[in-house]
Amino acid sequence: MSAHCGPTGATTGTLAGATRLALVGSPNSGKSTLFNALTGLRTKTGNYPGVTVARYEGTARAGKHEVVIEDLPGTYSLDPISPDEQVVADVLDPDNPDLGTPDGILVTLDATTLRRSLGLLAQVMRTGLPICVVLTFRDELARRGGTLDVAALRRALGVPVVAVTGGSRNDLAELQATLPDPASWERPVLPPPIDPAQRRAWVESLLASAGYEVPEIDQRTRRIDAVLLHPLWGTLIFFATMFAFFQIIFTVATPLQDAVQSVFDRLGTLVTEYVSNPLLSGFLGNALIGGLGSVVVFLPQIALLFLMISLLEGSGYLSRAAFLMDRLMARAGLEGRAFVALLSSLACAIPGIMATRSLPSAKDRFATMMGAPLMTCSARLTVYVLLTGLLVSPGTRVGPFGAQGVVMFALYLVGALSAMATAWVFKRFSSRGGPVLPFYMEMPSYRLPRPRAVADAIWSACKGFLAKVGRIILVVTVGLWLLLSLPMHSDAQLRSAGVDPADRTAVSAYEVDHSYAADIGHAIEPVFEPLGFDWRINVGVLGSLSAREVFVATLGQVAAAQNPDQPTEALTHMTYTDGPHQGQKLFTPATTAALLVFFLYALQCMSTIGVMRRETGSWKWPAVAFGYMFVLAWTMAFVTHTVVGALT
Repeated sequence: MSAHCGPTGATTGTLAGATRLALVGSPNSGKSTLFNALTGLRTKTGNYPGVTVARYEGTARAGKHEVVIEDLPGTYSLDPISPDEQVVADVLDPDNPDLGTPDGILVTLDATTLRRSLGLLAQVMRTGLPICVVLTFRDELARRGGTLDVAALRRALGVPVVAVTGGSRNDLAELQATLPDPASWERPVLPPPIDPAQRRAWVESLLASAGYEVPEIDQRTRRIDAVLLHPLWGTLIFFATMFAFFQIIFTVATPLQDAVQSVFDRLGTLVTEYVSNPLLSGFLGNALIGGLGSVVVFLPQIALLFLMISLLEGSGYLSRAAFLMDRLMARAGLEGRAFVALLSSLACAIPGIMATRSLPSAKDRFATMMGAPLMTCSARLTVYVLLTGLLVSPGTRVGPFGAQGVVMFALYLVGALSAMATAWVFKRFSSRGGPVLPFYMEMPSYRLPRPRAVADAIWSACKGFLAKVGRIILVVTVGLWLLLSLPMHSDAQLRSAGVDPADRTAVSAYEVDHSYAADIGHAIEPVFEPLGFDWRINVGVLGSLSAREVFVATLGQVAAAQNPDQPTEALTHMTYTDGPHQGQKLFTPATTAALLVFFLYALQCMSTIGVMRRETGSWKWPAVAFGYMFVLAWTMAFVTHTVVGALT
């Protein structure tokens, strides 16, 4: 998973004249790990011409040569039942060159499930393209008592076979040496048979020739699964794991966040002391330090979120979670694959929406797509952490647990349940058809997550988050700073308003309250006033349409204008500046809770809307999604504001 949004549609070019290889394999066969190892994460993303399925390409160095490797979606066969699998079949079809026929094919085969894996290989070999087999998990095969003669398998297949053991540079070097010239690869004398019975006999003869001994069932995995896949205990453990997930975010990341915040507070103090030019001081202190800084301080939470996700994924537990949730998803009329798509939305709704392509049913794809934006993405995390900190003091506890973590878990849980409920509604009333097929998912053995894979996941998430800060959020933040700073006021105007021109903090606060941004916020105040929002919150909500983090940046700028040395304290004590509640505290429990619920349901992401339009082929359903989510967000926020206000 990634913290940044997925491919947005740009077609990826390849190196002119470079050898192109397609990487094919079933899910959990080590395909993506191999792709990352070969390319060193030098990857590009885009879409196949004419279809919306993403393509992932990277360049691998093989001596003096560079080879372009395309990581195709995981598939169990070339008889497609989903858009992802259809693309694999089309790319490997020499008679269909529209998507770019590769010069050769790398096929990953899991040594522990070789009998089943050879069925996919047989279909790939019938394409007539040069093939090199990459045998993975051979160390796992040996650990579980299985045997395989790689040289004999190579002779029986008539194609190159390279065994790759995780972490072995020598194995990887042997594979890299074979990449540049696929035309020289060995070819089988005869292709595998088409008839299913004859193909099964072909597979058995290969296994016999290679001296293949089926590995024993992993007893460690079997014992763990007896508990983790239990209908009752497994489900309880899953929810307990997720609960601990969010407790850790606050208990571990908060001190790190405070340390980062102290750095930005110090920078704000230095700007106040040493930058005398009001315009430059306002830009540095309010836009950059107050705005961008208020977003960057949440980097520890982002890193920790993806650390835990990558650990769960790398250990093999997320596959079990999908299996467990298949029962719950069935109540929404969906299946376990839909849970995988929804789980992808924890990083960003965009890859979650794109993951629906793996669903064989068009109705399931549409329903899951409409519910995926309700899953709590990493962009919401920054808003949740800020508002939860305002709503619940750090020392508050619910029994032995921190109350902030409990609130965060509740937000994620409500988001997930709302996503499934929405998917159920859209599936129930959708006219789209599609096959109803059984849910099939590979259950990998439990493994220790690879440190490099975990580090790469965290780095990719943090890099994507900072890139988003440096691109989208920076531009919008500077625009908001201008709206919050203009029009300029003369000293005479300030004095007539009772503001001392020499008091830079008072001047900054006055200009913010009488800015173009304030005019915009007041203009839409009738819409949000029942929720307890004032014009500053309204401007933040509008800005969050570009990126949810902009809401945090907006409040950061306003708070920095009021108290550049302690913006967090200024935010806590912020009051209404006009209207019937003038002088009263702004972030009351009712207003803060309403804000949390509003961001829980609102579709504040134009990138998600754009991807949804591309996936559905029209603007109708993105408009429906934005409309129903806004109405749902406003209604639920109003109810929350009313109930919490009555209780406090």
